[in-house]
Amino acid sequence: MSTAAGDTRRVLLRDEALSRLRAAIVAGELSPGSVVKDADLASRLGLTVAPVRSALTRLVDEGLIEAKPQSHTRVTPLRLPQVRDAAVVVRAMHEVAAREAAARVTDDDLAAMRAANERFAAAVGSGNLDAALAADDDLHGALLARCGNAAVSATVDRFTPAIRRLERQRFGATGHPSVDLHDRLIAACAAGDVDTAVAATTEIWTALLSELEETTDGAV
Repeated sequence: MSTAAGDTRRVLLRDEALSRLRAAIVAGELSPGSVVKDADLASRLGLTVAPVRSALTRLVDEGLIEAKPQSHTRVTPLRLPQVRDAAVVVRAMHEVAAREAAARVTDDDLAAMRAANERFAAAVGSGNLDAALAADDDLHGALLARCGNAAVSATVDRFTPAIRRLERQRFGATGHPSVDLHDRLIAACAAGDVDTAVAATTEIWTALLSELEETTDGAV
C-alpha cells in the first residue's frame, strides 16, 4: 500500500471511530461518567486501537471524553453549566447562519426545510425523539449549508453533541421547539425577511435552553 493510500485509510478509520463513538455517547450507550478503555472500544467497534485512540483525542477536544493521565479516561459527566455554554454558542452560530442565509435561500432550500418540518411534526406526534432530532438538524442544516461559512458549521458540529446528550436524557420529543416556530422561520426565509428569521432562530434556541435549565438542577 502506498503512503498516500495508507494515510487516507487511517483518516477514514479514525473518522469512522469518531462518528460511532460520538453517536454512542450522545445516545447514552456509553453512559456519563463511565470509564472507557481504547482496547475495549476497539474490540466493540471491530477496529484496531490506533484509530480509536485518535478518535478519543478528538472527543476530549469536543468535551465528550475526559482523560486524566495515570488515572482514567471516561465519558464526561453531564453538567448543566457546560451544556448551557454549548447551547449559547450553538444559538449564536445558528443566528449567524440565519442572518447570512435567510435572504439567499433557494426554492430547493425552502422545500427541504418544509419537508424537514413535516417530518419533525410527525416525529413529535409519535414521540420519536431520534426522528425529531434528525428532522430538526435537517431543517437548520439547510441554512447552515446556504450560509457557506465553514467555521460556523464546524462550531455547530463541535458543540451540538453536548446539548443532544442532555436532550436525550431529559426530554421526550414533546420537549422540543414547536412546529410553529419552525414555520415562522421558514416563512421569514421565504420572504427574505432576515431580521424575523434571526429572531425566530433566537426564540427556537432560547426556548430549548430554557427547557434544559428547567429539567435539571445543574449536575446530572
